[in-house]
Amino acid sequence: MPIWSEILTELASTQEQGNPPDFDSVRRKYLAEMHRHTGRNIILYASGWLQKPDVPPAPVSISDEDMQALMEVSQGLAGDQLDLILHSPGGSPEAAEAIVSYLRQRFTHIRVIVPQLAMSAATMISCAANEIVLGKHSFLGPTDPQLLLQTSLGIRAVPAQAVLDQFDRATRECADPAKLSAWLPMLGQYGPDLLVQCELALAMSKELVKTWLESYMFEGLDDCVERAQSVSDWLAGHDNFKSHSRHIPRDEAEKRRLVVYRLETDEVLQDLALSVFHATTHTFSGTPAVKIVESHTGRAFVKQHVVQAVPAVQFGLVPSGPDVVVPPANVE
Repeated sequence: MPIWSEILTELASTQEQGNPPDFDSVRRKYLAEMHRHTGRNIILYASGWLQKPDVPPAPVSISDEDMQALMEVSQGLAGDQLDLILHSPGGSPEAAEAIVSYLRQRFTHIRVIVPQLAMSAATMISCAANEIVLGKHSFLGPTDPQLLLQTSLGIRAVPAQAVLDQFDRATRECADPAKLSAWLPMLGQYGPDLLVQCELALAMSKELVKTWLESYMFEGLDDCVERAQSVSDWLAGHDNFKSHSRHIPRDEAEKRRLVVYRLETDEVLQDLALSVFHATTHTFSGTPAVKIVESHTGRAFVKQHVVQAVPAVQFGLVPSGPDVVVPPANVE
C-alpha cells in the first residue's frame, strides 16, 4: 500500500528542473485507476484544513458554492453508481442538504469513502449514502449543530444543545437571587431568538439524517424507522460526545448499526483510495489549493486561498496555476 512518503517520492519524480511537482497528474492517475477497478464513477471532495490551519473556515467548509463544483465534475459521468471520496471538516447543513438532493437525483447507489475525516455536515452527507466505506484510520463526527455567536471573546462556534442546556441551568439557578448576578453577563450575550434558533437547528439536523437513513442506507429493513431515529438521535446528541470535534471510529459506527464496508476488505480499493488521498494532501501542502472537487475523468473545480491584500480567495477551474482554465484531461 503506497504511504504518504511514497506518494511524495512519486511526486518528486515528476518534478522538472525549475518547476514544481505535477500534483495533478499523480492525483488524477490514481482516480482513473480507481474507476477502472470499481467500474463506478468517482468524485473526490476534499478540503485542506489540516494542512492549512490558518485558513479561515469559509473556504474549506461545505457551502452552497460546492454545488457549482459538483455540477462541473459530474458533467459527462455515465451510469448511476458513485463513489464519493469525502474528507471535510463539515460546514452548512443547508448546503449539505442541497448536495445530497443533487447527487441523489444523479445516482441511485452511492458509497461514501472516508479516507480520514468526515465531520459534522460531512457526516450528515455520509448518512445519505447506501453504505459508508471506512478504514481503521477513518472517522466520522457528531452532527450536533453549531451556531456562530458574537460574544465578548469574539465570534465562537457554540453547540446548540449546550446553549439550551445552559438556559435550563440558568432557569434553575437564577431562582436563587445570590446567583443571579453571576448569570446576567452570560445571558446578556444572547439575542432574544437564540433559543428558538437552537431548537430549530437541532431539529433540522436530526430530521435530515433520519430521513436520509430511512430513504437510502436502511431502506427495506424491518426496523428502518427505529434504526434511523436511533442513529440520528445519537449523532446529534452533544452529551454523547462532549465535543463537536470528537472522532467516531469505525467500530462505534458499526456498533450503532450504520452500514459500513471495511476498506481493508478490498486491498486494491484501499491502495487506490489512499493513494488519491495522499496525493491530495500533498497538493494542499504544495499549492494554494484549499478545496478540491474532482472526478475520475479529470474534471476539477479547485478553490484556492491566496495570502494577499485583495482578493483573498480565488475560485475557478484550476488544473495547475491560478486563473488557468483548461478542458478535462483525457483519462480512460
